[in-house]
Amino acid sequence: MSEKVVVFHAGHEEYAIPIPYVISIEKVEYINPVPHLPVYMRGITKSRDTLIPVLDLGHILYHSHTVIDDEVRMIVIYTKEFSFGLLVKEAKEIIEIPMEAQKQVGLVAYKKTKYFSSIANMGDRLITMIDPVAMLEVSEGVKEIKDYLIEQKQEA
Repeated sequence: MSEKVVVFHAGHEEYAIPIPYVISIEKVEYINPVPHLPVYMRGITKSRDTLIPVLDLGHILYHSHTVIDDEVRMIVIYTKEFSFGLLVKEAKEIIEIPMEAQKQVGLVAYKKTKYFSSIANMGDRLITMIDPVAMLEVSEGVKEIKDYLIEQKQEA
């Protein structure tokens, strides 16, 4: 058995998100800043006629904003809670990772990194697997953002 994932960069490391969560991979157009959001949240953008918050993975992981250039992409992610965009460097490939290559890591027990579901050992590559649902659970301010988006949807 294997799992199909989108591989991308944040910092100098490779990360991946399972394909079932990925709606699309887009060039970054315009992000509307919203005052008083958590620092890792760059603002709100429209994707497929839906307002979604944009989270900066570089800031979540390394406390450093992702500089938007030609290589930066926004991975639009769907969870049952809501959809959001994730700013990443070089969303470059879709690969299949064999389940036996994925090793559980003790980092899942650590509250701030419990969204790292495993690390895939792919020969000369180590790819950290991210669970986007768990990422939302540990991210400060997400509940308020969800409430705001629901309110905006009702007004539209």
